[in-house]
Amino acid sequence: MSEGHVRGSEGTAVSTSARYDFDTVIDRRGTWCVQWDGVADRFGVDGLLPFTISDMDFETAPEVLAALRARLDHGVLGYTTWQQDDFLSAVAHWYGTRYGTGLDTGRLVYGPSVLSQLSQLLQMWTSEGEGVVVHTPTYDGFRKAVLGLGRELRGVPVGDTAALERELARADSKVLVLCSPHNPTGRVWTEAELREMAELARRHGVAVVSDEIHADFVHEGHVHVPYARIADAAGEENGGSGAGRWAVITSASKSFNFPALTGSYGIVGDPADRAEYLRRMETAEGLASPAVLSLTAHIAAYREGAAWLDAVRAYVTGNLAMVAERLGAEFPELAWVPPQAGYLAWIDLRPLGVDDEALQRVLIEREKVAIMPGSVYGAPGFLRLNVGCPRSKAAAGVSALVRGLRAVRA
Repeated sequence: MSEGHVRGSEGTAVSTSARYDFDTVIDRRGTWCVQWDGVADRFGVDGLLPFTISDMDFETAPEVLAALRARLDHGVLGYTTWQQDDFLSAVAHWYGTRYGTGLDTGRLVYGPSVLSQLSQLLQMWTSEGEGVVVHTPTYDGFRKAVLGLGRELRGVPVGDTAALERELARADSKVLVLCSPHNPTGRVWTEAELREMAELARRHGVAVVSDEIHADFVHEGHVHVPYARIADAAGEENGGSGAGRWAVITSASKSFNFPALTGSYGIVGDPADRAEYLRRMETAEGLASPAVLSLTAHIAAYREGAAWLDAVRAYVTGNLAMVAERLGAEFPELAWVPPQAGYLAWIDLRPLGVDDEALQRVLIEREKVAIMPGSVYGAPGFLRLNVGCPRSKAAAGVSALVRGLRAVRA
C-alpha cells in the first residue's frame, strides 16, 4: 500500500490515502499486452521482463472501473456522441480544479488517439515536404507521424532557444510540435519558456500543436501550464489578433492507465480550424461516434479520480527515488536525478563510456530485461526505464541495469 503527501499541479498540499494498492503484481501476460506479450517484436526475444512502452502495470482507478462496470451493466453499446455535457463539463472541471484554467468547451474536439489528432492537424496545416519542428530527443511516435506524412522533421535540442528560432524562421517550417511535459526527458516547461515559444511561433507564422498527455504526472516542485492558457494570454497581449494557429491534444488515458480504451480530445484555438478538423474526422475518417467506454472512463477519472492519481504519482515518486539512490551509489559520476514529470527514467549513460549495443546484448541475453535504448528517440548513450510498476519490479529492473553496466564496463 502507499500513502503520503504530494502537491497538486498548482502547489497545494494533497493528502493521499492507503486505500490504493500499487505493490501487488498483476500478471499481464496473455492479455495481448504490447509491453509484455509484444516484447519480442522489438527486442527479438520472448519472456523478457519489460520496462518499455509507456503504460503502467497498475489497475486503473477503482472509480473508473466502477463506472465502466455500470456502463456495461446497461447492456446497450450503440453509437454515441462526445458532444454532450457529461463529457464536456468533466474536462472543464479537470482543467479548472487541476490547473486553475478556465476552458471554453466550445473549442473542444475529439479523436481516437493523440497521434491520430496530430496527424489530422499536420495534414491541415502543412503540405508534403514542409518542415515540422520538434524538440530532441524526440518521442518516436512524433517521428513516425511526421515522416509518414512526407513532412520534414526538424529537431532542436531541448532548451536551445537559438536553435528553435532558427528552425521556426525557415520559410517552409509550418508547425512546432510541442511535447509538454517533454517525452522522453520528463522536462516540465516553465510559463516563461512557453510564452517565449508561443511568441516565436507567432512571429514566424508557425502553428503550435501541444501534446499534453503527460501533464497529470508532473511531480512536486513543478507546475504544468496548459498551452491554451498561454495562447489565450498571447492573443490578449496582441490586441485580440490571437496567438496564431494552435491546438492542444491530450487524453486521460496516460495518467489513469487506460490507453486500450482509445480516445483523446483536443482544444483548437481558431473556430474555422476546429470546424475543419471535425469535418475531416466525421467524413474523411468516418469517426463520428467515439468509443463509449472511453467517454465513460474520462468522465469518471476527471470527476472522481483525483485522489487515485495523487496516490499513484506519489508511489512512482518513490520508485524514481529508489532508482536515483541505486544509480547514485553504484555510479555517482552519472549524477542522475529523477525527471520533473512522468514515470519514465531518462538516464544519460555517456559518462560511463559504455557501448550501447554491448549493453543491450547483456541486458537481453544475460539479465533477461527489455529497456528502451535512447537511439529509439535519437539519443544514443541514453536509456528510458519505465518504472510505472510495483516497486518490486522497478527494483528488479534497476538491479539488472546495474549488473549489466558492471559487466559491460568490465
